[in-house]
Amino acid sequence: MMKKSLLALALLGAFAGVAQAQTSVVIYGSVDAGMIKRSDSTLQIGKRANNTLGFKGTEDLGSGLKALFQAEIRYEPDTGNIEQGAGGVTRPLFQGQSRVGLQGAFGMVRIGRGLTAFQESSGQFEPFHGLPTPSGFQTDLAVAGYTSDPLGAPGNSTNRFNNAIFYNSPEVNGLQANLTLATKEANGAAAIVGNGTPASPQFVANSEAAVTPYSLSTTYKSGPGAIMVAAERNAIATRLWSVAGYINATPEWKLMASYQRQNQDANKLVNPQTKSWVVGANYTVGASKVLMGYGQKRPDGAMTVKQFSLGYEYSLSKRTYLYADASDKRGVNNVAKGIRFYSLGINHSF
Repeated sequence: MMKKSLLALALLGAFAGVAQAQTSVVIYGSVDAGMIKRSDSTLQIGKRANNTLGFKGTEDLGSGLKALFQAEIRYEPDTGNIEQGAGGVTRPLFQGQSRVGLQGAFGMVRIGRGLTAFQESSGQFEPFHGLPTPSGFQTDLAVAGYTSDPLGAPGNSTNRFNNAIFYNSPEVNGLQANLTLATKEANGAAAIVGNGTPASPQFVANSEAAVTPYSLSTTYKSGPGAIMVAAERNAIATRLWSVAGYINATPEWKLMASYQRQNQDANKLVNPQTKSWVVGANYTVGASKVLMGYGQKRPDGAMTVKQFSLGYEYSLSKRTYLYADASDKRGVNNVAKGIRFYSLGINHSF
């Protein structure tokens, strides 16, 4: 009887191990908070990176096929509230992403809400890691002022598609293709004047998309470097093209550059073109990393926006680092006087 009991326990343990290997759920997140000072406002407590609480998991379906999901909440570090957009508008609960899909030899297919193919790929070519900090370039210059989601609810993030299908191909000899295709569903936007008038806007409140939104990116990695070519069209037919590249010139130096062009001729009567470029570098020695970049954005018929930024990170561990950033941006809203931005804080991931 004792031997049978021991055998049963051993079998139960073996099956438990198989079940654990087949299914995996992870809780993850980050907490980022710091002191923020803009030259046109008072000292505030804010963030450099998005604060997240996420849940992701995979299930082994056999024959190399996996089911996967990810749902990500974003929140404000100084209040604990769900993340807010422009004007203090509360964003969706799963603002970061909410996707479910399958992964196999064919690549990865997901359905839901998330970063577009272009927005997801471009962050690795920006000197501040694609972070939303005003010291970085990703939310403005690196996208030529473009928004992926103009028909989203007011205050919503501008670099994601709702109601979309996401495909990432396998990486073959360093080459990978990515595609995002959204439906034309109404997403809760306010009216957009566009080529209309305030009394008769081109896009009425909560209107459906004028075209099917899509986003494409192709990346190629070889040795110490990588390049990206991308194109995107949003729900009001604004188009964006981008090329970017980086090279790890030495173990300490990563150099990068990008060029973007936005065309708004489908929804803007005059001066529809905007061009931008960014050059940057990261210098890493031991626990220290220096981030630097300079860029320009040239909207037709408006003053050129010029930005220079410098940052510093010091890693206390693999999951925690201190940071300090400074930035000077001129030409915003056609004003020559610059806006200076400073931040000092700490970031922890778990």
